[in-house]
Amino acid sequence: MCSFSHDNSNGHSWPKGWHSRGFLPHFDGGPIAQSVTFRLVDSFPAERLDAWAEELKLLSKEKMEAERRRRIEDYLDRGAGEAWLSRPDVAHMVEGALLHFDGVRYCLHAWVIMPNHVHVLLTPCQEHSLSQVLQSWKSFTAKKANALLNRQGPFWQGEYFDRFIRSEKHFEAAVSYIENNPVKAGLCQDPEVWRFTSAHRRTRLCLERPP
Repeated sequence: MCSFSHDNSNGHSWPKGWHSRGFLPHFDGGPIAQSVTFRLVDSFPAERLDAWAEELKLLSKEKMEAERRRRIEDYLDRGAGEAWLSRPDVAHMVEGALLHFDGVRYCLHAWVIMPNHVHVLLTPCQEHSLSQVLQSWKSFTAKKANALLNRQGPFWQGEYFDRFIRSEKHFEAAVSYIENNPVKAGLCQDPEVWRFTSAHRRTRLCLERPP
């Protein structure tokens, strides 16, 4: 896995910056670490977002976004919807897609595949924006997952959440949150036990390494 880097002193221009693909702001910052969450199409009811927007409207924009994100992540951890990612064959396929271009299009730092959503910490390469990476992942895995599930129609929710990493401390906190998400959700007691996560893969690779 690559180490955290927040350096843009190489003279490259970063693509896009802050933009919006709907109701959520996104940051395409080029070669900078970013934390991303994307979820299954049926994992979260849209009407709940509307209700929360009304409840939180008196807060500042920053506090409102932080509280909304916290509520959404807590809701997702309940495993609502069909939770197709709880099927090992589907989760294995999605994990394989994340790993496929690691070191080519992006540097993959941490990930976890939960029953109805995915958390990833990555640094896109200069030639590949975050939105391009996400589009590639979601398009490929949606087709494969629908074939495995013998279904048709949307698989992923169109929107995703992303947050660029501000410091080494923020980076470490993001890794910890991602790898401990199954523990937080009550799915296991140790991060390494959850099969589809960077914590499990890192532990397995260490055990397989010859002395």
